Order: sequence, then C-alpha cells, then structure tokens
Amino acid sequence: MKLNYKRTILIGLAFLSISAFWQMYDNVVPLILKNSFGLGETVTGTIMACDNVLALFLLPIFGSLSDKVDSPIGKRMPFILCGTALAVTFLMIVPYADQSRNLPLFVISLFALLVSMGLYRSPAVALMPDLTPKPLRSAGNAVINLMGAVGGVYTLIMIKVMVGGGDTPNYYPLFISVGALMAVSVIVLFLTIKEKKLREQIALETDNQEKAAGAGNSAPKKEAAGTKNGGSGSNALPKDVKRSLTFILISIALWFTAYNAVTTAFSRYATHVWGLENGGYADCLMVATVAAIISYIPIGALSGKIGRKKTIQIGIILLILCYASAGFFNSYHVIMNLFFGVIGFAWAAINVNSLPMVVEMSNAGDVGKYTGLYYTFSMSAQVITPILSGFLLEHVSYRTLFPYAVVFSSIAFVTMSMVKHGDSRPAAKKRVLENFDVED
Repeated sequence: MKLNYKRTILIGLAFLSISAFWQMYDNVVPLILKNSFGLGETVTGTIMACDNVLALFLLPIFGSLSDKVDSPIGKRMPFILCGTALAVTFLMIVPYADQSRNLPLFVISLFALLVSMGLYRSPAVALMPDLTPKPLRSAGNAVINLMGAVGGVYTLIMIKVMVGGGDTPNYYPLFISVGALMAVSVIVLFLTIKEKKLREQIALETDNQEKAAGAGNSAPKKEAAGTKNGGSGSNALPKDVKRSLTFILISIALWFTAYNAVTTAFSRYATHVWGLENGGYADCLMVATVAAIISYIPIGALSGKIGRKKTIQIGIILLILCYASAGFFNSYHVIMNLFFGVIGFAWAAINVNSLPMVVEMSNAGDVGKYTGLYYTFSMSAQVITPILSGFLLEHVSYRTLFPYAVVFSSIAFVTMSMVKHGDSRPAAKKRVLENFDVED
C-alpha cells in the first residue's frame, strides 16, 4: 500500500489556504489596529485573542457537524466551500474598512471573517484522514503540514513584495493576493477531489484488506485487558504518571505563552523598535518557517537518539538564548536571521515531540481525550498571552516582549524537568516524509 501523493497534495490545498490566511492575520491585523485605528496594545491583544476564543468553541462544533453531513459532494466539502466563500468575501471588506478608517465595519467584518474560518478549519483538516487509509495517515499528515508551510511562506513573500512604506500602507494588494490563493486553492480542490466517491472507494479497500488480514490469522491475539499505564481495567492514571501529565500540560501552556506573544507582536515590535518598513519583518519570519521545515528530519533523528524530553529541553534552551539575544538589539541586524533560523529549529523540536509525549501517557482508549487536553492548554495560552503581553507593551515598553518570552520559556524548562513519564525514543521512520508529521 502506497500513499497517493498527488491526491494528498490536492487535499492539502485546503490547509494551504488556511495557513496563508493565518500568516497574514497574525502579522498584518495587529499593525492595522495599532496604526490605522490607534488602539492600544492591550485592546489590540484582546482582539487578536478572539480567534483562539472562537476556535475553542467553533472547531469542535463544526468538526462534529461535518461528521453527520451526507451531501452529494461529501461530508467536508460543503463546509470547505461555504467557509472559503464567506471568508474571501469578508476578507475583501477588511482592507476597505482600514482605508476608510471605519472601526465598527472593521471589527464586524473581522469577526465575521474569523467565524467563517472557524466554519471550515476542522472539516478541512479531517478531509485527509477521511480519504487516506490508516497505515498511510502519518505520511499523509506530513504532506498536509508541508502544504501549510507553503501557504505561510507564500503570504510572507507577498507581505515583502506588496506592503508599502509608512505606518498605514495600502493592504488591498496583499489581501487580494491571499484571497485569490484561498479561492483558487479550494476551487482546484473541489474540481479534482471527489470526496464522496473516494470515501466509498477507500472504505471498500480497507474492508478488503481487513478481511484478508483476518483470513491470514487463524488465531488472532486478544488485546490485553490492562491499560497501558494502569495495568488494570481502570482508566485512572497512576499518581506519578498523572503528575508528569500535569507538568507537561503546564509546560505546553508556558511555551505557547512565550512563542505566541512573539509571533503575534513581532510585526509591531519590528516596525516600532527596529524601524523596519515595507514588510521587512517578513524576512525573519520566513527564515524561521523554512528552518522549521528543513529541521524535521534531523529532529526526528535526534529524538530517536536522546529521547523526546531531552529534545524538547534543547529546544527550550535555544528559544531562551535567541529571545534573550534579540532583546539586546536596538535596530535590525542581519544576524537576526540567524537567531530566527534557530528559533524555527527550536520550535520544531518542541512541536514535534510534545503531543506524542502527552499521548504516550494516555490509556489505550483515551487518546482523543488527551489530544483534547493538549489543545485546550495550548489554545488557552494563546487566548491569554496576546492580552497580557499587549498590556506590557502598552503600559511598560515594547522592550518587554523578548524578556517576557524568556521568562515564560525559562519556567517551561523548569516544569518540563519535572516530567518523568511519556518519554521514548521514537522508532525510525519508514519513509523520509514521515519526519514532517508533527501531529498538529
């Protein structure tokens, strides 16, 4: 059985469009709120946290709804098509509201845009496992993540090319370019991927393979009655495992608090402190993104040798060093690209290994529950940190950004050192591409 790479790449067009949008949202919307409407950093941070608040509610709701739909074009495709159409429509209103300095229209259109994105994000992510046989989903998820990275890099290039100088440039060309990519990507997806037909085809193939496997095993082994961690039928974790789970979840919240503060505020920091214009801040972010992409394979090898916990701790130490170093610069220097390259590697080292460690501590039937815990802690941090860091930027100094990230990363290193379970040395990947599967 081999992964159909062409089909998976086409399926990944939906995630490509989503990633392209969020790259623009995180970098451009804070600048508009600050420079066009004169909002303080605290209010700006509060607005920037809204997408994560909405995600906590919308993603499970629309993901569940799409499970129950059975339309002529499939379960996920109606949400993807409608969500993209609505998102692109509201996306075109946002720069108009910016140019006309109409704050109520800007806030309303932005809220509608975020709801539209929430409508189809879960169905878009679910499309790949729907249309990929179970043994191939790791490689399939790798392709999806690579497609998302391509979307993010596209937006950063467009920011660099299309954003003019001054505090309030015309963002229309940028929004049009991202909106066009979103529309074209989903149109190509719809025309090339016949979801319902493929779903039936893959279900039939899976049934045939399971029957063949069953026929080949005259005396199949019974599943052990005990759970992975408890050794009995109980779902309760042992106290020491529960303690490790608590500390890694706290660690996840802490390093997301640090990292998301930097990614959300970096465009404002770079323009205000370093004086970068014309989308110059995109260079550093592009370096970090590309560095993360090319780091997955060496990180996979490193995790296999020293274990996941030590790899994560190395990532945290590198983040602390780079955040601390960046805080000493009064203006942009080319060496910042090196720092952000290391940040990309460090974040990949953390991101690749953290969810698997959480799942490793789960009982056999509770993987979904523990995955939910991971996202609850990571997204909750991303709700709080734009507001908290924004308050410090506004009422103390922009210079607080990198020290803020250093403090929370340092605490994360301490709490991570308290984790005693869930570590392992991952087995070598059968395919090179599987190193890109970050399970995110």
